[in-house]
Amino acid sequence: MNTIGRIFRLTSFGESHGAAIGGVIDGCPAGLLLDLDLIQKDLDRRKPGQSHITTQRAEGDSVEFLSGIFEGQTTGTPIGFMIKNQDHHSSDYNDLKDVYRPSHADYTYDQKYGKRDHRGGGRSSARETIARVVAGAIAKQLLAGFGIKINAYVSQVGQISVDKSYDKLDLTLTETNIVRCPDPEIALLMIARIEEAGRNHDTVGGIISGVITGVPAGWGEPVFNKLHADLGHSMLGINAVKGFEYGSGFAGTELSGSEHNDIFVMKGDQVKTITNHSGGIQGGISNGQDIYWRVAFKPIATLLKEQQTINKDQLETTINPKGRHDPCVLPRAVPIVEAMAAITLADHFLLSRLSRI
Repeated sequence: MNTIGRIFRLTSFGESHGAAIGGVIDGCPAGLLLDLDLIQKDLDRRKPGQSHITTQRAEGDSVEFLSGIFEGQTTGTPIGFMIKNQDHHSSDYNDLKDVYRPSHADYTYDQKYGKRDHRGGGRSSARETIARVVAGAIAKQLLAGFGIKINAYVSQVGQISVDKSYDKLDLTLTETNIVRCPDPEIALLMIARIEEAGRNHDTVGGIISGVITGVPAGWGEPVFNKLHADLGHSMLGINAVKGFEYGSGFAGTELSGSEHNDIFVMKGDQVKTITNHSGGIQGGISNGQDIYWRVAFKPIATLLKEQQTINKDQLETTINPKGRHDPCVLPRAVPIVEAMAAITLADHFLLSRLSRI
């Protein structure tokens, strides 16, 4: 529920307008030399106010580690951390205390708990993902020691999409523009589409693509907790995500079996496949090829315009929300997607150590 992972585990806590967001990471091996600047760099990629197409909430999002790290290295004990909230305008949400915003978690939280924190969505706010980015940044550094890299990028905004696969793109260009698209020309069109949504007090969704390179064959579980199932679980647990596919995904249904099968070949002393429709995973276990996937994000539900709804007394009413909100979540969600992939991979890396004596 508030914890993900079996060996490499993250438990997060905190609300959007509470004192802090934080977490506890358990199961991280001792002796990992951490680059704290890289952790902060990923937080900076997620934080609000980084460009004119994101919410202007001004948060430094500096992480404070409380335990589990000594002289720059992990000790093998729980890693506690927190990020203090500083720029929350709770009064912006006073009008929403007893009103259910369309497509938000307001109504469902009330039905589940009988009580909710209406300030910025409380626990349902995407601000909670700060904790995931911290854990993911640590997981990335653990995996990097074994040659594993994780890259995500915005591949579609509304109906504007990149028409090339990840291996035909220069992914080093992802961070060269504010929308985090590695195709510079398409990036300009995406930015214009997000600006248009903002001017209209509306929002727009899209797709983030990701790829993991360097994963050896043999990671994953054969029945439950298949590697792709755990990746899907991680991605679908991100706020605003509506869909997940890996490998050929839904497009693979249009191929025949003879077209879709990935033929094994030997390249030197290594087992490879001619194609990679399987997305690097077969039978729930990695096969040594690139693992690639796509995540669909809906348009953000908060619109700065009048909408019809009902209140807590089940009476029809209207709302006109205030506050500072993203017209498109995608640019800030890229490091979150990478973080969730890293947490999942770190967990399966440690599980793989238990598979053989």
